[in-house]
Amino acid sequence: MNAIAGSYHLEIQKHRKNPYGVIRTSYRENGKVKHKTIATLPGLSLEQLRAIQAALQNKSIPKSEFKILSSLEFGASFVGISIAKELGLHKMIHSRYSQDWVKSALAMVVGRLVYQGSKLSLSHCSAYSALWEVCGITGDIDVNTNCYEAMDMLFARQDSIQKALADKHLYDGILVLYDITSCYMEGEYDDSEIVAFGYNRDKKRGHEQIVISLLCNKDGCPVAVEVLKGNTKDETTVIGKINEIKQKFGIERVIFVGDRGMVTGTVYDKIDHDTIKSITALNHSNIQDLCDKGIIQMSLFDRENIVEIYDNNVRYMLCKNPVMEQKERTSRTRLIELTCAEVDKIIASTRKTKYSKSVRIGRIIDKFKMAKFFIIEGDGDNVTYKLNVEKIEKESALDGCYVVFTDVCASNMSALETVKNYKSLIKVEQAFRSLKTTHLEMRPIFHKTDDRIKCHVFICMLAYYIMWHMQQRLKPLAEIDGIGGDRKYSFAHVIESLKSIRCENVQILDAATTITTTPTEEQSYILNLLGVAV
Repeated sequence: MNAIAGSYHLEIQKHRKNPYGVIRTSYRENGKVKHKTIATLPGLSLEQLRAIQAALQNKSIPKSEFKILSSLEFGASFVGISIAKELGLHKMIHSRYSQDWVKSALAMVVGRLVYQGSKLSLSHCSAYSALWEVCGITGDIDVNTNCYEAMDMLFARQDSIQKALADKHLYDGILVLYDITSCYMEGEYDDSEIVAFGYNRDKKRGHEQIVISLLCNKDGCPVAVEVLKGNTKDETTVIGKINEIKQKFGIERVIFVGDRGMVTGTVYDKIDHDTIKSITALNHSNIQDLCDKGIIQMSLFDRENIVEIYDNNVRYMLCKNPVMEQKERTSRTRLIELTCAEVDKIIASTRKTKYSKSVRIGRIIDKFKMAKFFIIEGDGDNVTYKLNVEKIEKESALDGCYVVFTDVCASNMSALETVKNYKSLIKVEQAFRSLKTTHLEMRPIFHKTDDRIKCHVFICMLAYYIMWHMQQRLKPLAEIDGIGGDRKYSFAHVIESLKSIRCENVQILDAATTITTTPTEEQSYILNLLGVAV
């Protein structure tokens, strides 16, 4: 058989009078012939090397003399670790990377990027992946030593690592993006101080949860993550996060961007406005209050232009989104119709039940969250209803309307820039989506102690930190994908493509060597964008 393509050749060289082979390939670049070393073959006799040399000259050798002993995933793991080291993440984890726990911690971070799954499954991946070996961990991988104990060491370093990230990506006066999400849990957590029932943003009723806050720079690069108790409310986290930015990160002046309802009036009054500026949006009830006070008028909302209102050193940017206007109106109309249909069934029913019709109607209205649009008359089983038309019309006037407010002066940030900066919060939402569902798959969380739950979330954030930097370098792929249709070059596709770069343990005659498969044209393009040579 032709063991290796004819473009490869074997050079027989000598070191201290001992022969050894060098498998090389030749190629032409810019009109010049160049050579690339593929592998070395030490420990063979001169006769064996000449036999291999003949085989590479398109002469056949017996199939039994050429074997692939093992094949491990190499490309994705090597790329992830290379970029992590280029970013200095291994040094952020600990200045002494030679320590095994630091290498294990980096393996868990990159492992989350490449494989997801539990720590136990990651400890077994050395059977099919070179991940641990590339990180510098050889021999059997023990889940307790290489994962759980390393997690405990990593968690103790979280504040120091996040301080290093802040020093690298934040600076005085920078705009920061902040938001929180929830992650539901499964199983029993009776002894946990952070797992609790609360407002579930995943719409998973009946599940306890944790709340996760994420701080990013203006470009969406993650800097700090925190795990909070499952019943924590958005607005209660703002002052603590501002204090963390000032005290832990040493940054005195920032522009804090939070989602609507996060910087409430009470929270706003507690902020030191000389050093901390904020950008957020109002909810519908806040907008209605401003209208009632005469500060803004509904007639000022425009589908094309941003109208700016000043009031007591605060600027209000009035905007209207026609797409959201139609969506909100359609949604409310549908919910009202569904509620009416269910209520009509209850009123027309003659079946005796444990609860009166008024109680059952109340439950239906609460289920669809339509209480403000219904006027209930009567009691017990003698009950009727009518729609609050005035309230519906008043609410309809707010469809698609939103108000961005800030205390940043207009000379430093225009109205258009302010609205654009508020909309930058979508970058944090994209981070949450990657962390929870689309790629890193934070759930299910297999850990039962609070510290390891927190460390698991921290590992996921560090994996997203690598992923974010990879995505910045891979932006030219978006131009290839174009607009619409299925994306060929999604991040998942890039990882799967890199995974097919294998590390092969090959035996030729009596010699064994390791060869990395040659990247395809697509893989070479991806590697070139990422700035990594395999």
